[in-house]
Amino acid sequence: MVIGGGGREHAICRALARSPQRPELLCAPGNAGIAGDARIVETPLDDARALLEACLAERVDLVVVGPEAPLVDGLVDLLEANGIPAFGPTAAAAQLEGSKRFAKEAMAQAGVPTAAWEAVTTPADGLAAIDRLGSLGGAARTRGPYPVVLKADGLAAGKGVVIAADEAEARAALDMLLVDHRFDTTSVVVEECLDGVELSLLALCDGVRAIPMAPARDFKRIFDGDRGPNTGGMGSFSPVDGFDAGRAQALADEFHQPILDLMARRGTPFRGVLYAGLMLTADGPRLLELNVRFGDPETQAVLPRLRTDLLDLLSRAARPGGLEDAVLDWSPDHAVTVVLASAGYPDAPRSGDQIDGLDAVAADVEVNHAGVR
Repeated sequence: MVIGGGGREHAICRALARSPQRPELLCAPGNAGIAGDARIVETPLDDARALLEACLAERVDLVVVGPEAPLVDGLVDLLEANGIPAFGPTAAAAQLEGSKRFAKEAMAQAGVPTAAWEAVTTPADGLAAIDRLGSLGGAARTRGPYPVVLKADGLAAGKGVVIAADEAEARAALDMLLVDHRFDTTSVVVEECLDGVELSLLALCDGVRAIPMAPARDFKRIFDGDRGPNTGGMGSFSPVDGFDAGRAQALADEFHQPILDLMARRGTPFRGVLYAGLMLTADGPRLLELNVRFGDPETQAVLPRLRTDLLDLLSRAARPGGLEDAVLDWSPDHAVTVVLASAGYPDAPRSGDQIDGLDAVAADVEVNHAGVR
């Protein structure tokens, strides 16, 4: 059973359907598009007990949790306590995405290169932190304290990040986050804005080792030319020039493996997908963020290229140390994902619009459905 109802979960279902094991696929809550590839189980995404009961009733052999919120809320803990194997981290390990501050502290403790940062709880403290970051010096800060990155500490569906170009934008963002509590947060991470090109690298993890997947590049701002507000992602592509399997492994050794080792030492081993959002700067790669699930929309560009049996990989990753000797095989073909979003996205997406033209889609194009009915 795949948990979720977005384009990412549709791509996961499609990849699992290609398994030579020919699994019976369920998806909860799914959507009308996913229904073409998996049997839909009408269960609310935010009702962990109902999801557990559905898994028990269906005698599910493996659960694959797509979104971050059920992971942070402890769905994997509940499933495993009831004898159901699950692919995804426990609630304790999922704090790597559940709290930006937790993640930044983990990066520091693991010795992973990242941007300078501070956590604040008031707009005044935020402005003071921006000034301090701007006085750090070095080539990256010769332009002064702006632009600066402001991140809601908790979950925000990929939308709780503001890149403020000046003090006025910073004040407005801090008020929005810490006074209006737009994303239900009481803390904000103020972070140095790094120059460079972004790279997304997902790794399958079994609590012991990190096996990198094919790198991808995604685009967060809604308009062409990298303009407009950040979204959950407007598109992605894979492979990325210059990042073959050897380079991907080197990055996983530098960024994913130290985090895995740290979590294991803490007694909260990480199993599932660990997503590293990297910035390739003039001073080398730096870790921007960690996610604890398949990236969206990177997954839609990465999984179609995977030749290895995804069901086997996820089943093995759900067991401590299960990925020993795992080898991933990739198609040399390129995949590009383009997101078509409703009018008003990301602030106030319009619902109820009809989707036409699916019968005219070319044979080499996959349409993944996110939240449609």
